[in-house]
Amino acid sequence: MADAQKGACFCGAVEFEVSGEPAAMGYCHCVDCSTWAAAPINSFSLFPLGSVTVTKGEDNIGSFSKHPNSERKFCKTCGGHLFSDHPPMGLVDVYANVMPGFKHEPALHVHYQNKSVSVNDGLPKFKDMPADFGGSGDTLPD
Repeated sequence: MADAQKGACFCGAVEFEVSGEPAAMGYCHCVDCSTWAAAPINSFSLFPLGSVTVTKGEDNIGSFSKHPNSERKFCKTCGGHLFSDHPPMGLVDVYANVMPGFKHEPALHVHYQNKSVSVNDGLPKFKDMPADFGGSGDTLPD
């Protein structure tokens, strides 16, 4: 991803650019992400904090923090999810589907111990998180 990737909320009131390469891409099954996404699985594209530049509608971004591990950002007009800052990890999760043309290439599943659906895709299924992201590194079967 040599060029900045452009993204926007559902209604277009907020636009942003993401620079650099993702640190990781995959699927999260944690309760927080599943509840926030209103879906059994949330796809993630993690970039270093500071990779996102809002180019339109910064005053239209709302945020919500259930705990200090993440600050979820959304459009105040349409409610569309934009990205979530994860300060303890030094990463921002930019939701792949808000970046038209972005090629989401998942490499793993995290928090698979909380899965509500089984996925048989051959990717590693981490019980919580990989060790290099602060987890146990333990994997589970499909």
